[in-house]
Amino acid sequence: MLEQAIGAGDLIVARDAAMQLWQAGERRFDAQMVLLVDAMRRSDWKAAREYIGGRADKTGGDAMSRLIQPPINAWIDAGLREKMPERHLLIANARGRTEPAMALEAVLVQLVAKRPADAVSLTDSIVLTDRMSQLVALRVAATLDKAGEAAAAGRLRGRIALAAGTRDDPMLLLPDQAISTPREGTAQWLAMLGDGFARTPNGGTKIPMLFARAAFWLDDQDWTVRSALIEALDRDGRASAAAVLLESKNTPLPPVLQMRRAEFMADAGDLAGAVKLAEAAMVGEDPARSMLVRFADIARRSGDKAAAARAYAQLEATLGEGDEEQALRGTLLIARAQLLLEADDWDAAHPLIEKAVALRPGDASVLNFAGYSAIERRKDVEKSLARIEAAWNEEPQSPSITDSLGWAYFLTGRAEEAVPLLEKAQGGEPDNAVIVEHLGDAYWQVGRKFQARYTWRAAALLAEADMATRLETKLRDGLTPATIAP
Repeated sequence: MLEQAIGAGDLIVARDAAMQLWQAGERRFDAQMVLLVDAMRRSDWKAAREYIGGRADKTGGDAMSRLIQPPINAWIDAGLREKMPERHLLIANARGRTEPAMALEAVLVQLVAKRPADAVSLTDSIVLTDRMSQLVALRVAATLDKAGEAAAAGRLRGRIALAAGTRDDPMLLLPDQAISTPREGTAQWLAMLGDGFARTPNGGTKIPMLFARAAFWLDDQDWTVRSALIEALDRDGRASAAAVLLESKNTPLPPVLQMRRAEFMADAGDLAGAVKLAEAAMVGEDPARSMLVRFADIARRSGDKAAAARAYAQLEATLGEGDEEQALRGTLLIARAQLLLEADDWDAAHPLIEKAVALRPGDASVLNFAGYSAIERRKDVEKSLARIEAAWNEEPQSPSITDSLGWAYFLTGRAEEAVPLLEKAQGGEPDNAVIVEHLGDAYWQVGRKFQARYTWRAAALLAEADMATRLETKLRDGLTPATIAP
């Protein structure tokens, strides 16, 4: 009942279930968190102190206690107006490996306790070394501004920009929000933890959900908190519930959350609406590169080639002259060329492809795209074949590149050599209708007609539209020049 109530966001039921467990001696971590949140919502700081210390002797809790107890004890002391409430965080940092996020949380506690001079001094001494420290630093900068310490806030923002570099983190794109109360401080810390756990590969769903729900119960007006809960719900397979949190009627969504809403819309099938919303999120003169990438992805998925072209053009305009930037430029050139090829405009696509190869001459995916795009149109066959062979030599385990090489051999009259390659490609991607059709055509060409028909039938189960019609004709009449796969 407790776990279901946390997942559903029902604090009343969760509190009752947690209290029953707690009083029965089942002092679980999730029960502790629910009771702690309930006490903090009522500003019952003494009860909160009892709950945070109520399972200190529980085995296996050390790692979680290190993340939870120092900051929450500090915020409880701030609520009780104790002297030096930040000491819990500073002592924890002194005992173990220094955590800049913990030190920055101490700065927030000092600011809420109305000690800006101490906060500025501590802020200037902290080195931002990881993602969480950068995220907490943003909250510190906003809170310093609110406290009238604009110079210190400016210095900190400069260090955040240096530490983040070119990485576009969605959480770094959220609006600045100051921390004013212990409840808000606790909420932002729990949200940071929940977001971090939600983004951990192969992690579970219970801990991100618990932290995000607890944070939301404490402060549902905080964009960081809302974002953390959205990601926790999505990770839990509840995209529709996550999307509901993005239906803001009174307060406009920040652009980065507007983009997230567009992605949920696209996943739900409203591609046209998703493109419109995503492009509307491109506000300002200089949208973040990650936002442009996400917009381009939605436009590409929707089939809106004009919108995708606009996104690619904006992305290319953000690129510099460094090696990494030029490599990305090559990828964008291929993406733009793909749009033109889908419109059957080879003449416009070809120069973009050549520029991409010049920028990334050793990139297997670029070489494969360049070679395959040309050879399927019977353009410069010898050069195109050489590019595909070079790509395959770089990545012989890639099913798509193996298929390209096999199909190139088929088109150049080397069907016997094509068959083992296409069989290997089909083994790597058995649900790829294009590869399966290619294999069927090659079987027919080498005289293995029974296997060809069997393979075409398998492809027909996967095929759409034009391919399905072509396969039906091949199954009836066999392979002819008119029905060879494109």
